[in-house]
Amino acid sequence: MGKIVTCGNQGERIRSDCQVILELTDAGGIDIQLISKVKSLYEDSIITLTKEIFSFFNIANARIQINDSGALPHVIAARLESAIKLLIDSDKEYLPDFHPDNKRDLSTPREKHRISRLYIPGNSPELMINAGLHHPDGIILDLEDAVAPDKKHEARFMVRNALRAIYFHGAERMVRINQIPGGIADLDYIIPHKVNLLLIPKCEYPEQIKQVNKRIGIISTKCNLNHKIWLMPIIESAKGIINAYDIATSANNIVAMAIGLEDYTADIGVSRTREGTESFVARNKIVIACKAAGIQAIDSVFSDINDLEALYQTALQSKALGFAGMGCIHPRQIKPIREAFTPKEEEIDKAKKIVTAFEEAQSKGVNVVVLGSKMIDPAVVKQALNTIALAISMDRLERNWREQP
Repeated sequence: MGKIVTCGNQGERIRSDCQVILELTDAGGIDIQLISKVKSLYEDSIITLTKEIFSFFNIANARIQINDSGALPHVIAARLESAIKLLIDSDKEYLPDFHPDNKRDLSTPREKHRISRLYIPGNSPELMINAGLHHPDGIILDLEDAVAPDKKHEARFMVRNALRAIYFHGAERMVRINQIPGGIADLDYIIPHKVNLLLIPKCEYPEQIKQVNKRIGIISTKCNLNHKIWLMPIIESAKGIINAYDIATSANNIVAMAIGLEDYTADIGVSRTREGTESFVARNKIVIACKAAGIQAIDSVFSDINDLEALYQTALQSKALGFAGMGCIHPRQIKPIREAFTPKEEEIDKAKKIVTAFEEAQSKGVNVVVLGSKMIDPAVVKQALNTIALAISMDRLERNWREQP
């Protein structure tokens, strides 16, 4: 008997996934046992795919059991390849075709709105398939905290295949890698497959960003890639807060920086509260560092997925502090976050009045004007223009999403 490995997930609540139990043998060919509720419909295609993958890796003799829960081909392929590579040393990759909508240019601009970013565990394909239908600004395929240590190997293959085979309906394609230096190995599975942005967790020094960019450069040269990959460091410790500005300015592909309050509060030895007084100074320092560096400041996730009113109030406070968005751990959190960050009608009306009054003053050769009891100077006008631009952009996004089939 040879070594037996198991990859994937199985259980009553598991959907759109499979578990594979693999043993390489000395003889007997490829022995496949398929257990599936949809066996009568998809047995032939699953068997064909399995044999194709074994042939691709030059495996002639193996015993495999597939416990299928409605897995799509790219999921089965990821589970099989991750199991195979626990048993053999191979540089070959069995890559699924890109989804038709993923074959085009998927690059995103530096200034893209990142108001809502939905975390998806990197080893849970059932949550990935329809994630784009919730219309977050970004989808984060998470290889770090959302994946158990003994599942990180197989999660890399799942995230890689998801980047290729799943269309996320215009959401920015993000991946949170593991903490540096371990996360450097994740990059080989991500960079060649049209990722837009990498989140760098538990970032404490600029050198960590430089390590990531060095590896991105090596992979990009090897694969002849020319699309821009953005970075978002996540600050999650007191040391990271102290070094926030140095981190934010350490590379020109950093477009945002986030704070992770669960780890930060643990690092300083306090509990996270609903009021947030224990993290108020840290959040302010992140905003100040980001504004000084000219990048977006992104607030932490809100951990209570059932209290949407408290989330909304927290998001309003986040916006008032200067953050440009928040993370989401459940699709239901997207709407209240978007509503909180979208300019209200009174804000838009005020901004329009400010711009109009200033333009009229400038036409008369005056650079400062008083509206009501408040003085309006170029800095106030700049903020008003930003409010109008955000309102227009958000309205356009909403209309585009409503028009999608």
